[in-house]
Amino acid sequence: MSKLPNVTTSIFTVMSKMATEYNAINLSQGFPNFPVDERLTDIIAKLAKENVHQYTPMAGYPPLMSQIAKLIKSSYNRTINPETEILVTTGATQGIFTTILALVKTGDEVIILDPSYDSYESPVLLCNAKPVRVVLNDDYTPNWETIEKACSSKSKMIIINNPHNPTGKILKEDDFLQLEKILLKYPEIVILSDEVYEYITFEEKHISAHTRESLINRCITASSFGKSFHITGWKIGYLVAPEYLMKEIKKVHQFLVFSVNSISQVAISQYLDIVDVNLLGKFYQEKRDYFQKLLQKSRFELKPCEGTYFQVASYANISEDDDITFCKKLIIDHGVAAIPISTFHSDHKDQKLIRFCFAKDNFTLESAAKKICQI
Repeated sequence: MSKLPNVTTSIFTVMSKMATEYNAINLSQGFPNFPVDERLTDIIAKLAKENVHQYTPMAGYPPLMSQIAKLIKSSYNRTINPETEILVTTGATQGIFTTILALVKTGDEVIILDPSYDSYESPVLLCNAKPVRVVLNDDYTPNWETIEKACSSKSKMIIINNPHNPTGKILKEDDFLQLEKILLKYPEIVILSDEVYEYITFEEKHISAHTRESLINRCITASSFGKSFHITGWKIGYLVAPEYLMKEIKKVHQFLVFSVNSISQVAISQYLDIVDVNLLGKFYQEKRDYFQKLLQKSRFELKPCEGTYFQVASYANISEDDDITFCKKLIIDHGVAAIPISTFHSDHKDQKLIRFCFAKDNFTLESAAKKICQI
């Protein structure tokens, strides 16, 4: 009997497979197609011949953990203890899964804000807990009144995603003030803050949970080197949490993966000495602006994008098809793959919106835009 009877093949897998079958330009799955920084590949090439191929300590390669602590200090002015408050993970998704498995018990409730990343709900169900899906406003801002009404004595966790996938929205100061008010009323709730796109923001920087004094002692933050450094296939990220929570998370982590790929940890620990993460926002803002300019003459309505490397677009003026059907036709008839937003909703709410990934080289963006503008 299935533990996840309603879970089917991920929409990302479906659309990428169709893109391959129909030789379409793949703007669906969120991975860059441009080269990795040569400084990083040079480090990897050198390390390949060195003694870095055995297990690292369970929580992570100590020099990398120290570098993460330095990165958080420089980015958010937060001082953390690398030995007790950091865990290197096999991508942020494994970190999120591990956190939920460690902290959520049978009968607990976990509040998830829709549209949401599809990896949030499954670990909640595997804990015999209840996912409580709360829909964001139509402009993708949180409705804190609705969120508070969803809280109860059974609530264990609220998951926030900032910057937000798939919408590209970032939380504002007032959002955190409202969240903090809720947490005062429900002292047992912890926050899981998914911040994998933390360095990919544009006109405004995102407000990290790292900067909120009232959250620090009850928040687990998930980050991703894969997203930040265009190395999604390396599957390496990290968690930051107060020691009392991290102790529980490490208990699960050691039996899931024990330790993360050694050479990637060593390579990133060295790369962090020479890379400037603050340049990422500028790099991706140029991508966003260029993609938006290319689509100016299309029939799509582009929604605001404040962060991430995703552009949400409405096709309401083009077709009455539901968004899944529209995306399939987009691949088959027009040679471009995108992701339907309804798949990020528990109730499959269809607002005729799709998501393009613009983390692509300019030739790919130009080729895709030419096809899109012909629709």
